[in-house]
Amino acid sequence: MKRIDLPALSAALAACAVLLAPHRAAAQTFHVAKFSIGGDGGTDYLTAEPGTGRVFVSRGTHVMVIDGTTGKVLGDIPDTPRMHGIALVPKLKRGFTTNAGDSTVTMFDLTTLAPIRKIKVPSGGLDGIMYDAADDRIILTNHSRPIGTATAIDPNTGEITGEAQLEDNAPEGAASDGKGRIFVNNEGTSTMQVIDARTMKAVASWPIAPCDGPTGIAYDGASNRIFSGCGKTSVVVDASTGKIVATIANGDGVDALGWDPAEKLIYIPAGRDGTVTVVHQDSPDKYTVVATVPTMRGAKTIAVDPVKHTAYLFQPEYGPAPTPAPGSPPPAPGTRPPRGPIVGTWFFAITH
Repeated sequence: MKRIDLPALSAALAACAVLLAPHRAAAQTFHVAKFSIGGDGGTDYLTAEPGTGRVFVSRGTHVMVIDGTTGKVLGDIPDTPRMHGIALVPKLKRGFTTNAGDSTVTMFDLTTLAPIRKIKVPSGGLDGIMYDAADDRIILTNHSRPIGTATAIDPNTGEITGEAQLEDNAPEGAASDGKGRIFVNNEGTSTMQVIDARTMKAVASWPIAPCDGPTGIAYDGASNRIFSGCGKTSVVVDASTGKIVATIANGDGVDALGWDPAEKLIYIPAGRDGTVTVVHQDSPDKYTVVATVPTMRGAKTIAVDPVKHTAYLFQPEYGPAPTPAPGSPPPAPGTRPPRGPIVGTWFFAITH
């Protein structure tokens, strides 16, 4: 019998163990470009057009279109009162905005940016918006009263095709699995509801503690996982079972979440901390924070271009609040302190 060299065998087995061990992402370096884009109005969601470099930025009463590489203003879409979000349908060369001020959705031409029509949404409370490409529908998540709703719109005709009743009046982000299910984050109840896209009926509700106040959401088809952005602790959910399979420590003041499937990177913005936590998906149930990128206090929403592998944020900068008149009562407890006028608006592009 041939003699075995035990030390050599042990070394070989150790080398194999290293090669076969699960990939662990190392810290990565990210670069932040900062641009002054000006413009009036507040802040909410922004949307990146994949591959073109254009970024659609909500400003309360209008939408600014920004070149993500240079920060140059390319155009503007007016008359979007108290607007929140933008969804794009590239195959139709159309875009859609949610306008809470007059409870409408503006359909616009992606090439010219000219409005095509306004779609009245009776339920009101318009907030989040996304395009479900698999079912060819625009999905709205509405802070309706007394209960929240998710509305489906045919992007070809602009007609409302269905509406789901939700369990919370503060639904936030929505994501589709491309297989007939839509997942909606409920900020008030810290749950995730599952909607049947065909019937527009809620068919399940999943508690997602330790997540508190879920907002941003993304679905990864390769791993069948849902990423839910939450203040301080975000979660990863198995889309088959609703089970929490991983938690992620991040900053506070989260209002969106970005996902780059090719790079396997999750971007979680924290407005109260002025940071973006960047997380690598090592495996379906394992996640590593690879960077904490400083941005600006208040920057709480984000958009990712999965072609250019760039994440975008923006935030207005406010000047000093006006001096209260003599004898004015102090602000009520828990209310936001008054802010001064906008003195600038900053746009951020994160690359690595």
